[in-house]
Amino acid sequence: MTTQALPAPGTITMYSTTWCGYCRRLKTQLDSAGIGYTEVDIEQHPDAADLVASLNDGNQTVPTVLFPDGSAATNPSLVEVRSRLS
Repeated sequence: MTTQALPAPGTITMYSTTWCGYCRRLKTQLDSAGIGYTEVDIEQHPDAADLVASLNDGNQTVPTVLFPDGSAATNPSLVEVRSRLS
């Protein structure tokens, strides 16, 4: 899988790290809401880290979420994720 592929309709790709508390919180919320996601650890995938940096003014800020329409959000709320998927 290429880390830059767009997620399937109704799902997201979440770029994260293992130590990120905001990432863990969002994953728990997504699981509870039944929203599908693919998680990509930017520390294990340098190309994903580069993508995240390109979306965040050079910063590797996580969680960064990629939506099926190609748009992205940094540290979005569950409400924002839901609204952008509908």
